[in-house]
Amino acid sequence: MSAKAISEQTGKEFLYKYICTSAPVQNKFRYANVTAETDFDRLAQEHPWLLTERLVVKPDQLIKRRGKLGLVGVNLDLNGVKEWLKQRLMRDTMVGKAKGILKNFLIEPFVPHKQVEEFYLCVYAAREGDYVLFHHEGGVDVGDVDAKAQKLLIRVDEKISEEQVKKELLAKAPADKKGILASFVVGLFNLYEDLFFTYLEINPLVVTKDGVYVLDMAAKIDATADYICKSKWGDVEFPPPFGREAYPEEAYIADLDAKSGASLKLTLLNPRGRIWTMVAGGGASVVYSDTICDLGGVNELANYGEYSGAPSEQQTYDYAKTILSLMTREKHPDGKVLIIGGSIANFTNVAATFKGIVRAIRDYQGPLKEHQVSIFVRRGGPNYQEGLRVMGEVGKTTGIPIHVFGTETHMTAIVGMALGHRPIPHQPPVAAHTANFLLNSSSSSSTPTSRRKSPSSGGQAGAEGSPMKQVKSGAPVAKATTLFTKHTKSLVWGMQTRAVQGMLDFDYVCSREEPSVSAMIYPFTGDHKQKFYWGHKEILIPVFKNMSDAMKKHPDVDVLINFASLRSAFESTMETMQYPQIHTIAIIAEGIPEAQTRKLIKIADEKGITIIGPATVGGIKPGCFKIGNTGGMLDNILASKLYRPGSVAYVSRSGGMSNELNNIISRTTDGVYEGVAIGGDRYPGSTFMDHVLRYQDTPGIQMIVVLGEIGGTEEYKICQGIKEGSITKPVVCWCIGTCATMFASEVQFGHAGACANQASETAVAKNQALRDAGVYVPKSFDELGDVIKTVYDELVASGTIIPAKEVPPPTVPMDYSWARELGLIRKPASFMTSICDERGQELIYAGMPITEVFKEEMGLGGVLGLLWFQRRLPRYACQFIEMCLMVTADHGPAVSGAHNTIVCARAGKDLISSLTSGLLTIGDRFGGALDAAAKQFSKAFDSGTLPMEFVNKMKKEGKLIMGIGHRVKSINNPDMRVQILKDFVKQHFPSTHLLDYALDVEKITTSKKPNLILNVDGLIGVSFVDLLRTCGGFTRDEADEFVEIGALNGIFVLGRSMGFIGHYLDQKRLKQGLYRHPWDDISYVLPEHMSM
Repeated sequence: MSAKAISEQTGKEFLYKYICTSAPVQNKFRYANVTAETDFDRLAQEHPWLLTERLVVKPDQLIKRRGKLGLVGVNLDLNGVKEWLKQRLMRDTMVGKAKGILKNFLIEPFVPHKQVEEFYLCVYAAREGDYVLFHHEGGVDVGDVDAKAQKLLIRVDEKISEEQVKKELLAKAPADKKGILASFVVGLFNLYEDLFFTYLEINPLVVTKDGVYVLDMAAKIDATADYICKSKWGDVEFPPPFGREAYPEEAYIADLDAKSGASLKLTLLNPRGRIWTMVAGGGASVVYSDTICDLGGVNELANYGEYSGAPSEQQTYDYAKTILSLMTREKHPDGKVLIIGGSIANFTNVAATFKGIVRAIRDYQGPLKEHQVSIFVRRGGPNYQEGLRVMGEVGKTTGIPIHVFGTETHMTAIVGMALGHRPIPHQPPVAAHTANFLLNSSSSSSTPTSRRKSPSSGGQAGAEGSPMKQVKSGAPVAKATTLFTKHTKSLVWGMQTRAVQGMLDFDYVCSREEPSVSAMIYPFTGDHKQKFYWGHKEILIPVFKNMSDAMKKHPDVDVLINFASLRSAFESTMETMQYPQIHTIAIIAEGIPEAQTRKLIKIADEKGITIIGPATVGGIKPGCFKIGNTGGMLDNILASKLYRPGSVAYVSRSGGMSNELNNIISRTTDGVYEGVAIGGDRYPGSTFMDHVLRYQDTPGIQMIVVLGEIGGTEEYKICQGIKEGSITKPVVCWCIGTCATMFASEVQFGHAGACANQASETAVAKNQALRDAGVYVPKSFDELGDVIKTVYDELVASGTIIPAKEVPPPTVPMDYSWARELGLIRKPASFMTSICDERGQELIYAGMPITEVFKEEMGLGGVLGLLWFQRRLPRYACQFIEMCLMVTADHGPAVSGAHNTIVCARAGKDLISSLTSGLLTIGDRFGGALDAAAKQFSKAFDSGTLPMEFVNKMKKEGKLIMGIGHRVKSINNPDMRVQILKDFVKQHFPSTHLLDYALDVEKITTSKKPNLILNVDGLIGVSFVDLLRTCGGFTRDEADEFVEIGALNGIFVLGRSMGFIGHYLDQKRLKQGLYRHPWDDISYVLPEHMSM
């Protein structure tokens, strides 16, 4: 959401810190916060003025009209404040319908003043700009300020001036105070703009001979501007409305939401309630809450929330387990119900998100059964059949009653089932599987020409492309009635390959001659071409680094689909509007600050550009064009018959609900002619009325469906249009959010604009007004489909609509990846792995999640055991591995590997090249003796050869005993590395048969020559064999196999790599130049005739 209320203390802190005005603002930062934990002695030390001044005390919990409610203590000393608080602090209080606990209070200096020195001042945002309201009489009895106050509109991108304020607002203000008031108003408005306020009210604003005093203040800020204002805002706390507690679970979900590209929302209404919801989609979540309340469940509704925007399996799991944890804390005598609902998803993989929910259900199956929880599921969208199957399976395996339904069932029907108002079907009808739509039985791969006629769906681009209404000179450029045709060409901003492929598949089933996407723009790569499918063929679509090149190369493009992030959507859209060829822009991003959106709307209106969004999935015109992911996967497009035009056009705020409308309209009429989701923000780029008027002027559209929403007053314009005669086609409309009037405290729904700021903005008021104006308004969303069917049948009966004969669409091959996801095909893997899996939410080493690796403090040796041996090795084994790595890490710069690394580093090569040159020297003569020693000693020991026999045999065959001998170390100058490892092995290993054998061999070899000792390679090699054979984790064959495949040399390679990297860094740090070997260290031995 965008506009969020802040506490009075936060608002005043912003004002005192950042206001720029010549008016002397008094009492800056003079406030003290009081809670149940406050120590008044310490508070007085921090704020000495509390002991010397008269005081005012009031709750700071978003309570309106505190003075009228007797919640302001005035002209008290500190003891008086304490007494006043004793009667109120931590006490239950009724404010309107809301009952809450007073727990947060603000103490400020009392300002003696006269009634005539009180004024009212308010600034609030609207679509066209910001309104400043001023009334010369402020205070608790100000009354209806909308009717009384002077009002000044500062339009988007306009500046405010003191002269303007004096003229428009201060006509009735005292003459001696006009100058100071004008300066303060201008300073306040600039602060309002700079800090992205959406609402700022001061009542009363007191002006005395000493200066300006801000007594009471209420404010909201645009929370989406956090990334712009963070340095000024700091960490802002948004308190809950009075009457609702702030729960840690809400904060946890809000934190998940902030870290995610998806949308995760949770509001607890009644934690003891028996009806819990877990709904996908901002619009759908409101519809489910409406239906629960309509069926009498308002007092038992426990929560409001939504998850949408393709959350990952882990995010869905975290969200679901939070809900399940909350609902299984207190038992209810009637048991509990969980409604897992949603509309038909556009792009969310339903099966993937359901996996997270299923995991949570399995984890909580005990408490769920103990609390007698029944679960009702309804969902549609990509791969929903698999999701529903998995959900049904978990019900069978856990014994939890889970009732599962798909798109064949009305979206909110499960609410009636859950609350006992309608029977639960034992065998619900099964919707056709994705594969049944896409793998058509027809053998033809050609694209048939559509024989279905529609008044305006096709035609020539020139005839229907972008007809403009005639306007008077000087007025803003009129916008196109027809946004999309069969010839529309678009650019896509962003590397959204899945969305583009979906558009191309839609084009293909609509029998378009050419793809609707001409090019993509992606500023983070160079110009290149991206491969896509056009039916059965592969095609290349150009990708441009900058927009100007794309526009020049594709002058026929008139639509831009902007997938830029919320941080860059404003700039990229502003750039797009510089090109006169663009008539329509769809902005997908959610969370664009309202001030930026309003600037976009202003420019678009001036240039005659239609903006769809922000915060939208887009729109669709069957048979012609679709925006991005609108309409979902091909199975839904085919099921909802979106490949050819019908007679019904709709406009909705919600993207998910627009897909639900596609489903409802296709089942009750001849289908959709055009549908647009304008987006859930308070100020969408185009409005309901913009599109309804377009539909009115489009001959092929015979009836209009509008899915309105709580918040705003746009629906009243439809009423006005009908009354004035500008809208004559039948309109069916339902405004969602009727439940809001039943809640005791204010609830901000999923969409930023879904919040009523006054009675006229409630869904109930708007539905009644629409009904009174002659719009077909159902009694609830449940009946929307029935009303649409009734109106449609009347139009068919009157001959207004003549249903056309159906023509099957062409077959579109299924993508390999999606076919595999659906389990329709199988393919042998190119290679196999059994040690690591990075595909899930958490990295897994040989079956152990990475979090467990750290929790168990396995160390590097433990990780090596998992990745090399697929075993969790004993602690002593892990320690031994780490010791081996330490003792083999380096052996000075003179050995061949280090020497090579140093020479390479000094030649200016990079780290990888230098390390590789050192590693390439490892072999039988340097560092490769671990495997060879292990094999030689194992073979001799296993065959029963005595140590003396083994030594004599190797001498007779002229072979070296690997792991025996050292250039420097000897029996008299022992290698301490060997001694350390040997002591550890003897102390910790359960058996050391091979090591003992090797030490017997050492006794024989050192008797002949003192430096023929068991060296570090040999000791590691034989000790590792003992480890593999006796630690209990391997069979004898497995132990021998690891030696045979070279695992032990890996210890030396891994350890010595640390030393090689050290030598590389050392040379770079010392800035050593190119190495050239000195002549005097080379013996030049040339043939004799050459030396002559």
